[in-house]
Amino acid sequence: MMSEQQTGQRPIQDRYDDGVKPPSRLLLGLTVGLFLYFIAVAVAAFLIYRSQQRIIALMPLGIGAVGLLVIGSVIGAIVFRKALPRRLWLWLLVGLFLLMIIGSLGGVLLFQSTLMPEYQQIVVTQLPFMRAFLPPTPAGGVLPTSAPPENGDISPEDLLAAPLLLSTGTPTSVPTQAPTILVEASATATSTQTPLPPTSTLAPTETPSNDSAVVPPTQPAEVQISVPSRPSSARLFAIRHVKQTWNNCGPANITMALSYFGWQDDQTVAASFLKPDREDKNVNPGEMVAFVNEQSGVKAITRIGGDLDMLKDFIAAEFPVIIETGYMPEGYDWIGHYQTIVGYDDLSRVFYLYDSFLGAGENDAGIAEDYDQLDDNWQDFNRTFIVLYYPDRESEVSRILGNRADLTSAAENALAVGQTEARANPQDPFAWYNIGTALTKLGRYEEAAAAYDQSRRVGVLPWRITWYQHGPFEAYFNAGRLNDVLALVNANLTNGAQYVEETYYWQGKVMAAQGDTAGAVSAFRRALSHNPRYTAAQQELNALA
Repeated sequence: MMSEQQTGQRPIQDRYDDGVKPPSRLLLGLTVGLFLYFIAVAVAAFLIYRSQQRIIALMPLGIGAVGLLVIGSVIGAIVFRKALPRRLWLWLLVGLFLLMIIGSLGGVLLFQSTLMPEYQQIVVTQLPFMRAFLPPTPAGGVLPTSAPPENGDISPEDLLAAPLLLSTGTPTSVPTQAPTILVEASATATSTQTPLPPTSTLAPTETPSNDSAVVPPTQPAEVQISVPSRPSSARLFAIRHVKQTWNNCGPANITMALSYFGWQDDQTVAASFLKPDREDKNVNPGEMVAFVNEQSGVKAITRIGGDLDMLKDFIAAEFPVIIETGYMPEGYDWIGHYQTIVGYDDLSRVFYLYDSFLGAGENDAGIAEDYDQLDDNWQDFNRTFIVLYYPDRESEVSRILGNRADLTSAAENALAVGQTEARANPQDPFAWYNIGTALTKLGRYEEAAAAYDQSRRVGVLPWRITWYQHGPFEAYFNAGRLNDVLALVNANLTNGAQYVEETYYWQGKVMAAQGDTAGAVSAFRRALSHNPRYTAAQQELNALA
């Protein structure tokens, strides 16, 4: 019988030996340790995501995991080079290459579908090429809805000739007794929760009231108040600039304006009231007024249809003013933005602004903006403004407002301005949009819907406009055009406004009108999940329940 050596066969126990020795305890320990580390990273990532903390906190863990993987692979290959297969480097390179491909595809998918916009922006800031993987914006950067049908009942000429039906508002001359200023109702002005306690200490030289109700002017009727002529320049020096955090220009600006009265809290206090959802794209002026009136000893009002002279009058009289404007900083599409006015200069024809995004200007003097440019940007929001004041100065505010102190007259003023601008430039979509908003506030919904139709027909409206201004939803709904409301709702749900509670409110209103009670309840609950203070949604939900 021939021996195994003679036959050239290896012993049975060696036939499957490819030259690889069993792993040492050190190698085994390192492998198990690295595996457990990756499990710990995954668990930490899940906990951070569930707790809605900043995902940026995962960066050290991620960098550490990748670093350990690379360093461990290199060191392990060197230390155990004699005990490892000759083709280990090849397999290692192939494995790393596949891991990179899988990780890149998974990272892009996570970036597009899972990351909140705040974290997407953080990634884009650090890795600009990732902008190419952002969800596409509507084609052409315009409002992504189909062109509305021609309205045969109300023509553009009818809208331009529409009577104002002017009410008997406050006269523009100086009266002996200023009327009470009415605070415009807000859908979120009344909280469904216990309000936040005011924590800031206001300036000790004033004695403001904590009562948010309308306070009648304290000036006796028989005393004539003279209004001094406006100086050629003026400046508010006591406002503290606030640099906004992510998506937080509303809370940042209301904090700036309140700082003039000695408010010490930072923007997080305002944000906790105004936008419980960090991703909420819109804090409307009514919400900001409600915060001031409910949470401080200061009062605030908001109106549409302001003008430059009025802004200068407020600054000269030492009243902080916030304006809402269209905004297009470098590298961004059109967005809505708040700015706080801190001064003006007629000689240079500039306003000085504290901008929560761009800064406070050189030596904190404010960012200079030409009168015409400011008015052009301000037109995008129908020249909306918010003014803050102590209750005992309400009569002064009323006199500066003139007939804007009356809500109806303010809307009629805005309508007249919109008509004038549309006559001067019939292709100006914002002029027609502002006509629609003014008519909506006046309750003239059929005309308002026709004006919104015309605004979408004649020019290019930015696709984010329905994040902030919801007049078209209200006008179309009350005109019985439910499909047009749903078209705007669906557009919002695909362009970032799925974080705007008003989107779900109007979706719920349409569903309720169509008899879909379950869908309406779901929509209103979704609106409240983004903002539990949304009183209008709560009322609709209660009615259905």
